[in-house]
Amino acid sequence: MSEHIDIAVNLIGSALEKNCDEVIQRAVAHGVSPLIVIGSDLNESQQAISLCRQYPKTLYSTAGTHPHQASQWDDTSADKLRVLAQAAEVVAIGECGLDYNRDFSPRAKQREAFRAQLALAVELKLPVLMHERDAHEDFLAILKEYRSELTNALLHCFTGNRESMEAYLELDLHLGITGWVCDERRGLELAKLVRDIPDDRILIETDSPYLLPRSMKPKPKSSKNEPQHLPYIAQYIATLREQNPTEFAAKTYQNSVKFFGL
Repeated sequence: MSEHIDIAVNLIGSALEKNCDEVIQRAVAHGVSPLIVIGSDLNESQQAISLCRQYPKTLYSTAGTHPHQASQWDDTSADKLRVLAQAAEVVAIGECGLDYNRDFSPRAKQREAFRAQLALAVELKLPVLMHERDAHEDFLAILKEYRSELTNALLHCFTGNRESMEAYLELDLHLGITGWVCDERRGLELAKLVRDIPDDRILIETDSPYLLPRSMKPKPKSSKNEPQHLPYIAQYIATLREQNPTEFAAKTYQNSVKFFGL
């Protein structure tokens, strides 16, 4: 069985939390291990670290503040995050970035929290896992200020256009691709773009419990996405890229190990 690493799983604060043991076991049974558990705010990051301690080497975590939660960012946040990020289980700062699609936090506050987390990633020499939606220009401008000093940078759940993809690749970003690519309504542009992401820059993820691949047959009984579906997404992307699925799986696995220092 091919092995896969799911680089973005929302196990805490989502519909998966109450059954997370079963979710993890199903993932492992399908060759998906380890999982990177996303921290969306400081409290959730602490919970993610605690969960990882129950599943050593099977779960790792990020620590950060998502743009949706950026309004929580205050003068004490950077110090709190610095402490969290030094836990052995934490492999990246994030999920951080900008989201002008939902605007759950004021944009100025999103930019402040994003900058502070990039600065911390530089200071701690940790990779950064980022989110960007409908905020390409501001995101790019802020990232450019820090990119030369960052050890590694990943834009997870990339769903942009060709122009944004080329700008991100020019900044030497890794791009995380989800089951969005399997959506015959919204994923058509991404399905074309995914062919042009260099082999050493592509990572794969479910972003569970969101973005269940719409093209799965038979359709899973649950509408919640799970890491166990990552092999399907990997095979779908390999087909789009006209690559051997086993070789593609091996390459993305290797990319993830290298990116997160696993």
